[in-house]
Amino acid sequence: MKQGFSSVRAAARLSVAPMMDWTDRHCRYLHRLMSRNVLLYTEMVTAPALVRGGALHLLEYSPQEHPVALQLGGSDPEELAQAAVLGAKAGYDEINLNCGCPSDRVQSGTFGAILMKDPGRVAECVAEMKRAVRVEVTVKCRIGVDDQDPAEVLPEFLSRVGAAGCQRFTIHARKAWLQGLSPKENRDIPPLDYDLVQRMRGLFGGLHLSVNGGITSLDQAEQFLEAGLDGVMVGRAAYHDPTAILAQADRRIYGEGTDSDPVEVARQMLPYIATHLEAGGKLAQVTRHMLGLFAGRPGARHWRRILSEGAHKPGAGPELVEQALDPVMAAA
Repeated sequence: MKQGFSSVRAAARLSVAPMMDWTDRHCRYLHRLMSRNVLLYTEMVTAPALVRGGALHLLEYSPQEHPVALQLGGSDPEELAQAAVLGAKAGYDEINLNCGCPSDRVQSGTFGAILMKDPGRVAECVAEMKRAVRVEVTVKCRIGVDDQDPAEVLPEFLSRVGAAGCQRFTIHARKAWLQGLSPKENRDIPPLDYDLVQRMRGLFGGLHLSVNGGITSLDQAEQFLEAGLDGVMVGRAAYHDPTAILAQADRRIYGEGTDSDPVEVARQMLPYIATHLEAGGKLAQVTRHMLGLFAGRPGARHWRRILSEGAHKPGAGPELVEQALDPVMAAA
């Protein structure tokens, strides 16, 4: 069911980060089975791919995924506005602009983290997108890049982009080094500065601010929320160990519902998998996102091995998932 502004903001108390090659529609469907409330994000979709390339298949998703946000990459205000219209027509609950990705490919397109150097352009992009769509336009950013002083850069960025109409920001609490560090290294090496993000909460009382970066547990998420931040975005931990992050999220973060059972979630995936295979898809396209479902639990190694070794084989189907569940159930 499509969400309104207030319900999407409520969902943003906890979100799963947009992650290239990971948070595709199959991953999001799995995550939605684990939590009814968590805000889910697409992988970054570039505005040129949609507007110039006509790659509208990149906007496909299952209605059950709501609340779900589309993350766009780009730096041309008019093109981003056109892409936002396509996203809104597709039914996304939020349009998010990527100002945080440090990859070379993104830099060459003059978008992603490099936009931290040009808050004026980001403000133009946001203003144009907001004129074009009624759904909320948000920004995901870093605290700065390269030799910038985050204590100076971040408040200016939030002020200028906020004045253009963006009222919700997710801040990755690390700098991005555009030269000398790989995208992977940029997720780990630059030090985290949660205190700076917390200070922004005090400076910009009218903005909805979420923190991202290095968060690996619901305990941490709860601490940030209790400290006054509006939301928490979890990345790799939610992917590699979704049960630890998502199974208790509805009860602990949103104060409703019961904890999800990963065994039941795996079984609920079976009809989805069957439909995907009937449409010509491959089992591994779905099950690769399910490998961490039982991380740290008895039987997890056998679960991963059976799916990893068998999902690519011709004719592999839902019965492989049931076979992989056997050692998990036996160890319970």
